[in-house]
Amino acid sequence: MLIFDAHLDLSMNALEWNRDYTRPLSEIRAREAGMSDRIDRNNNTVCFPEMHKGHVGICVATILARYVKPGNPLRGWHSPEQAWAQTQGQLAWYRAMEERGKLSPITTLADLNAAVELWKDGPSADSAISYLLSLEGADSLVTLKHVERAYENGLRAIGPANFGPGTYAQGTRATGGIGAKGADLLREMYRLEMILDVSHLCDDSYRESLDVFQGKVWASHSNCRELVPHERQFTDEQLRELIERGAVIGTSANAWMLVPGWVLSRTTPGEAQVKIAHLADHIDHICQLSGNSLHAGIGSDLDGGFGLEESPMDLNSIADMQVLPGILQSRGYSHEDITNIMHGNFLRFLREALP
Repeated sequence: MLIFDAHLDLSMNALEWNRDYTRPLSEIRAREAGMSDRIDRNNNTVCFPEMHKGHVGICVATILARYVKPGNPLRGWHSPEQAWAQTQGQLAWYRAMEERGKLSPITTLADLNAAVELWKDGPSADSAISYLLSLEGADSLVTLKHVERAYENGLRAIGPANFGPGTYAQGTRATGGIGAKGADLLREMYRLEMILDVSHLCDDSYRESLDVFQGKVWASHSNCRELVPHERQFTDEQLRELIERGAVIGTSANAWMLVPGWVLSRTTPGEAQVKIAHLADHIDHICQLSGNSLHAGIGSDLDGGFGLEESPMDLNSIADMQVLPGILQSRGYSHEDITNIMHGNFLRFLREALP
């Protein structure tokens, strides 16, 4: 079944992790053997061949570069201009992959329909994977004029925050609202008919963002706080509000977001016995809240700064996401429901959102 993955950090891995996603997974891992600069070295789960194997034919792919002010201990760039330049380098990588025939951009409804037709007909291993460009964390937008520049370059969605404090919103492990700059950003996004990604917004910024922004909203990679108590997840009240706004919530395969009690850098998938079935738990919770299968999707975030050490124990690559339909079927979900979750909901959303 076609998988629409609503959150993959492809360019970050290509440029910051120096991974050649055109190569087989085993080759990428072999080149990282013995490296220790990142916790997930030799543990990655994504590459174009594995996406093809798993029929992950359409995705939301990110550009991201955090600007960190003095005193912020997070990894990032020391000026907005440096962060902007980094995002432009990531954009250049996407363009290079387009020239190579590995990726195909989705910026219009016609692009989306063409991608669906390609994957419906069973593409060859050389067929391009279609992607919609999203900005994760807006700090690289030096001015509001940069928003329109980014839109003209194909950007269609923005998540104003990532981890920590930000210029336009406050993210995971931070507190506070969006301020005047954040409100101005949201108004400019609405003017351009861009999508607001509320993933990573802290509770205060989430509340203010939804009060200000009147356009299309989704959560590309977020799970349920009722199942895993942590402010990175959404409460049932927040999920119900997103459902009422017509949002689709892409559930993440990041292990610490799947099961409670995970201790970062200490717990292992085997110790936690975390499996892909736990992802189905979060999907099911969203469906139970909405009373239907129209608002849950996949936003795996695989290779999003973690690898096998923080993934379900029965997942070796992104291709293993294909076990989800069987898990959902065993829980009583119909073929129509499963189709909605695996790709239909995000496709329906984008058919309403894209020019």
